[in-house]
Amino acid sequence: MERTMKAARLHGINKPLTIDTVPIPLIGPDDVLLRVKTCGICGSDLHMLDGSTKVASFPTILGHEFAGIIAELGERVEGWKAGERVCAYFMITCGRCVYCLSGRESLCLTRKRLGSDLDGGYAEYVKVPAKNLIRLPANIPFGIGAIITDAVATPFHAITKRSNLKPGETVAVFGVGGLGTHAIQLLKLAGAGEIIAVDIHDQVLERARMLGADSTINACLSDPVTEIRNLTGGLGTHLSLELIGHNKTVHQAVDCLRPGGRAVIIGLSTEDINVVNPGIFARAEYEMVGSFAFERTEIEQLLDLVAKGKLDLSRSITKIIAIDEINKGLHELEHKVGNPIRIVVGME
Repeated sequence: MERTMKAARLHGINKPLTIDTVPIPLIGPDDVLLRVKTCGICGSDLHMLDGSTKVASFPTILGHEFAGIIAELGERVEGWKAGERVCAYFMITCGRCVYCLSGRESLCLTRKRLGSDLDGGYAEYVKVPAKNLIRLPANIPFGIGAIITDAVATPFHAITKRSNLKPGETVAVFGVGGLGTHAIQLLKLAGAGEIIAVDIHDQVLERARMLGADSTINACLSDPVTEIRNLTGGLGTHLSLELIGHNKTVHQAVDCLRPGGRAVIIGLSTEDINVVNPGIFARAEYEMVGSFAFERTEIEQLLDLVAKGKLDLSRSITKIIAIDEINKGLHELEHKVGNPIRIVVGME
């Protein structure tokens, strides 16, 4: 008799996910079968629903932030055993191309992603290459382990690998939802000086203050660039992080910089970027860099920080829902109902 499981699948653009009964994945010799305990709902899932981010085929099981317990092991898998607590790096990479060999596997030339190119974690079980597993320390809950694999690792990569942050520098954070909230905590941990949070929701900005922002700006009430200039004595910030992906906020992230400043663009959208003319950009020696995803080693570093009590993510999970409520969770994320940091699907 074929073994089956419950899974939330995307059958087409602008369609709700359906809760289907599907076969449990058959694993290959180098794979493990993971019993999913939790899976975070990410803004990227919304992009897949509206078609702005493509999935490989329909139907597809979404969900790329997951943690669980090893249920079965492929015949060639070594160093793991059934019952171990793990989370996973969602990028399936070749390990051989120029990017993989230089430690930048998120740029792998043949990368595939669990939850879009391959079935992901909105299911009772998911197939994962054993090389993608990361042990989850016993003192870290499954929900925290799950969201570390993207919601925390993405801003961590931007700050530690792409921003060239120096201790004491002033930083503006544009957008303090799931990624931005964690960015503020990570900036504080990394030794940033004044942190200025920009958003359009007062409750979100108040939360940003609680987690380490020194100043907040509601972009609906005043021009953030003017306010940032006022807060910095007219100079502007050393660094800005843009976590929204809109042309307007990318423009603001550059306009608020002091000469020699850097803007890191993390937010994803299909909008073209129009910033400043080359003369201004060159004379001010601005830098603007992109930041995408993260490396597997960065998940390991974050798990270590949490396990040792150096990074507190206890307030990061706004609510836990059942898989049958997945569309409600996606709706709440899209419309910022309750200003969620992360909504997590629990498979208990």
